Amino acid sequence: MGKKKLKTKKTLFKRVKISKGGKIVKKQVSMGHLKQKKSGPNKTRKSKRLLQENAGHKKIFRKLLGTHGKNI
Repeated sequence: MGKKKLKTKKTLFKRVKISKGGKIVKKQVSMGHLKQKKSGPNKTRKSKRLLQENAGHKKIFRKLLGTHGKNI
């Protein structure tokens, strides 16, 4: 029997971006729909990307992304 391979989570790969320096960048939540009732400054602030700096999350993301998360 062969070695069991870890299946990478492609949904996480679609939701986060890994910068060249190895930082994890993700999009702000609650901006998918129903934007009409949100105020202008709130929409502007939430449209920006966030930097994920938690070391614990980096370990988890590296494991879930498999070979895609090598440079985190």
